[in-house]
Amino acid sequence: MVSEKIMSNKNKKILVYSNGTPVSDETAELLMQKLTSSGYFPVTEFNGDEELIVCIGGDGGFLEAIHKFNFPHIPFIGINTGHLGFFQEIMPEQLDEFIFNYGQGKYILQPMSTVKGKILERNGKITKIKGLNDIVIRSADANTIHLNISIGGSFIERFSGDGIVVSTAAGSTAYNYSLGGAIVDPRLKMLQVTPIAPMNTTAYRAFTSSIMLPSKLPLTVVPDAELKLTKVAVDGRQTLLDDIERIDIGFSNTYVNLLRFESYDFWNKVKTKFL
Repeated sequence: MVSEKIMSNKNKKILVYSNGTPVSDETAELLMQKLTSSGYFPVTEFNGDEELIVCIGGDGGFLEAIHKFNFPHIPFIGINTGHLGFFQEIMPEQLDEFIFNYGQGKYILQPMSTVKGKILERNGKITKIKGLNDIVIRSADANTIHLNISIGGSFIERFSGDGIVVSTAAGSTAYNYSLGGAIVDPRLKMLQVTPIAPMNTTAYRAFTSSIMLPSKLPLTVVPDAELKLTKVAVDGRQTLLDDIERIDIGFSNTYVNLLRFESYDFWNKVKTKFL
């Protein structure tokens, strides 16, 4: 995955999206004033013809915007008014610096891979899902879930535990990391399957560490037949699904383009956020 310079005819239209907290709304209002003074046309309603989307909030608000606008090709940049703010590029006190550097073209595009899933229920219904961070599969209650997992068409294991997380490189620093999964550089295109509280006893055997999969190797998850309700979450958005036959998971052809300043360094950000 190679970061690129943005080459486009600027239309000066910039979408400013706030997660709705008082500090985010205050920052959004100030940013819109500064953008207007700099010759841009800030808007708050998505139309699809914007040259840039600015998300103000934390990582949750950032993911919310991506899903709300249906994974557009328009570049995103984040202003952090939340807690961790791993996706967010700038702080509220850097608005003038952001506008200047953007106007000078001192930025790159970082394309982020997304994960997709196709869920087939036994009644024939098909549900398609897509996420930037991860897909999480758990039972609908607190009981142990049993999942038959195949990789590239080959059966690997009958997993028993609380569930699994299938994360992209972008999502490796989210729920996956809290479970002990590896941090993956976003320039690597791979999926990581991380167990949630796996059972490893004389009765049940399961992987207790993450599995890394290359981009073209599909993952199939088949819940045990007696499992009726399954909880599937995409980037934290949960859905209860009934009587699932199987879930096919792999890479999507969709990319989310993050705008990064020339000084951005992934591993430096990891160090400042986690160490």
